[in-house]
Amino acid sequence: QVQLVESGGGLVQPGGSLRLSCAASGIIFRIGSMAWYRQDPGNQRELVATITSGGGTDYADSVKGRFTISRDNAKKTVYLQANNLKPEDTAVYLCNTEIEVTRGSSWRNYWGQGTQVTVSS
Repeated sequence: QVQLVESGGGLVQPGGSLRLSCAASGIIFRIGSMAWYRQDPGNQRELVATITSGGGTDYADSVKGRFTISRDNAKKTVYLQANNLKPEDTAVYLCNTEIEVTRGSSWRNYWGQGTQVTVSS
């Protein structure tokens, strides 16, 4: 079965940086778009960044110029480089990936369990 595992979260001071990773494993024929979401208790889940299979990217206005999403297809991994972190970036960051499990099957979305990012002095 498909699993997504996030890593790289932690506690950083304002202005610091983190690189988050999300690795897909299991039965996977093809991976389409990949994305990062974040959610903080009491706040609505929001889309942070997306990257298409061709490498096209989109970002939420709140992170433009600070965050960069990238992918390594050979490793089935998507990354989020988060720079100049602010306290408002504190949240659980979740990976979402569009996957065709086997040839000819339908596309499905899969979620990781999340990695905690805390920005505090």
